[in-house]
Amino acid sequence: MTLWIVNGKIWDDEAGDLVTAHIRVENGTITAIERGGEPDTAGAETIDASGLLVSAGFIDMHVHLRDPGFTHKEDIASGTRSAARGGFTTIACMPNTRPVTDTPETVRYILDKAAREGVVNVLPIAAITKNELGRELTDFAALKEAGAIGFSDDGVGVQNAQMMKEAMVRARELGLPIIAHCEDDSLVQGAWVTEGAFSRKHGLKGIPNESEAIHVGRDVLLAEATGAHYHVCHVSTEQSVRLIRLAKSVGVRVTAEVCPHHLVLSDEDIPGMDPNWKMNPPLRTPRDVQAVIEALEDGTIDIIVTDHAPHAEEEKAKGVDLAPFGIVGFETAFPLLYTTFVKTGRWSLGFLLRRMTSDPARVFGLKAGRLEAGAPADLTLIDLDSEQTVDPAKFLSKSRNTPLTGRRLSGWPVRTIVAGRTVWQAD
Repeated sequence: MTLWIVNGKIWDDEAGDLVTAHIRVENGTITAIERGGEPDTAGAETIDASGLLVSAGFIDMHVHLRDPGFTHKEDIASGTRSAARGGFTTIACMPNTRPVTDTPETVRYILDKAAREGVVNVLPIAAITKNELGRELTDFAALKEAGAIGFSDDGVGVQNAQMMKEAMVRARELGLPIIAHCEDDSLVQGAWVTEGAFSRKHGLKGIPNESEAIHVGRDVLLAEATGAHYHVCHVSTEQSVRLIRLAKSVGVRVTAEVCPHHLVLSDEDIPGMDPNWKMNPPLRTPRDVQAVIEALEDGTIDIIVTDHAPHAEEEKAKGVDLAPFGIVGFETAFPLLYTTFVKTGRWSLGFLLRRMTSDPARVFGLKAGRLEAGAPADLTLIDLDSEQTVDPAKFLSKSRNTPLTGRRLSGWPVRTIVAGRTVWQAD
């Protein structure tokens, strides 16, 4: 079967601008990209992409699908549809499920259910330690054999340095990354907001920046000693940025990610005791926001992820002290970043697209994220001129926990294609 996507606009790095192109897809693979002219589409299915950006599908290497165990918040069916609405075609799900993704059986459960019910590519990340308790390492080799693409105890930091060092040795031997949630538990207990203007104004205990940076500093030294690929989750502080930049400068194999909310929002934006502004890491100070923006721009931070973290409305309604950490992110990520950084002229469109497509593919060795002949036909069509107000009631996620309600954003996906097949299309 042949599909032509005609008259779309693609980003041309050499020109530094958008150019009109026609994309031919056969059997789920891009087989040609023609610029200008009129392609021969006789006998083929055709999608007219006039006025739309055509991008390689977005890749999100840090998401929570809550399946198994917490399917009232999200499941693989709803989560992948939410991802597709946001333009994502490949997502990597974290292991803090119930049961924890710490056995080959749970990895296979995720892959099998994604094949049956999912609409985008799902890559399971397995736990570093059994039950994410930090006491005993999982069977890395068996988890890789089952289909895990890396190891993380996301949601909690590995507190024991020897445990983390041994994990890095095993991961290096298998050629897979350690994907680290960096948090020293002794510095964060009893707090939900960063040490900054909001915590001082309201007399709250704050989460200090060093709670994250201490683990980053420890782990880059362990990565240097072991030669492992060490990937830092959701970087949020100026101190973490400095340590990652230094580690890269001396050749440590470290990569890093940042979330849209840590690039756009600070603790000074928090309107009050609203649990939809409670996330981990917390929103940091404006100085930290500028540090992570600059780190993304200069390559210290490699990629953008959402850390899509759905929670049921009744859970978030418990108030800031009892509500769980986390916000949803799939369906607002690109419009939020496009509006904040590309429309204002700080970033080129090409820069944003790379950080959401080819760069995640490079960091994790994926055969995705490229708009070229021979690449998978995982594509996102976006109306850059479309302006909409964020309305959680319209989300395809089961959950609505976002601090962006009512925000006016531009650049919304209108069609998502996986392996040449449309898996979501705007009404």
